[in-house]
Amino acid sequence: MKLFAVIRTRGKAWQPSVPLASQTDWDAHAAFMNNLHKEGFILFGGPLEDSPDVLLIIRAGTPDEVAQRFASDPWSSQDLLRISRISPWTLRPGSLP
Repeated sequence: MKLFAVIRTRGKAWQPSVPLASQTDWDAHAAFMNNLHKEGFILFGGPLEDSPDVLLIIRAGTPDEVAQRFASDPWSSQDLLRISRISPWTLRPGSLP
């Protein structure tokens, strides 16, 4: 397994005037993301301040696997979030569990 830095950004359906946890299907999205974390697919993640982006550190075999897994996110199909970048990431110094 490799590490990937993934940037997801807000899509056309995102409502800027609505808080994160009040966006359409928040509960389904949160459950989806929490499940990916429990599986060890998502190691870390969160919104980047003062931007429409989210940074995720992912453990996967290939970039295609990353894209396929996020295709099942309710927010992907509704265009609330979309992947803007998937980059292999080498962690230095330190290590992750």
